[in-house]
Amino acid sequence: MEKLNFTIREATQEDVALILDLIIELATYEKCDKLVTANEELLTKWLFEEKCARVWLGEYEGKPAGYALFFYSFSTFLGKAGIYLEDLYVKPEFRGKGLGKHFFSALTAHANEKGMGRVEWGCLNWNKPSIDFYMSLGAVPQSEWTKYRLSGETLENFNL
Repeated sequence: MEKLNFTIREATQEDVALILDLIIELATYEKCDKLVTANEELLTKWLFEEKCARVWLGEYEGKPAGYALFFYSFSTFLGKAGIYLEDLYVKPEFRGKGLGKHFFSALTAHANEKGMGRVEWGCLNWNKPSIDFYMSLGAVPQSEWTKYRLSGETLENFNL
């Protein structure tokens, strides 16, 4: 197996512009870039001041190659915390080198070190390359669950 010149590091506030660029690249790939309202100010507040999520940056031969953005969740059934992986993105020019597996290896090692019960994420139904990748890792789709969301005006105006 080829030794990769790939490292994963915790993002810092100085990486906000890069994080935003990667988020926009992912959104473009997912055909929903028009939905991105994130900006550097918001990312700074929620990632580095409020610390609501963590970002790990992957660098291949010293160049930004992708990122993982995750936060901690909790399973009442397991009685344990877990990781919810909001985004995993590898830039197209770095795909096929095993970088996604390295991200998952780091995430699962982190979860195991902390004694967590799961790592979970969502995937768009049409994204066959990602679905195939996740299945190759041994991931099991949770088809009995449907995600629901309150956002935008519905969230802002919700009251009894």
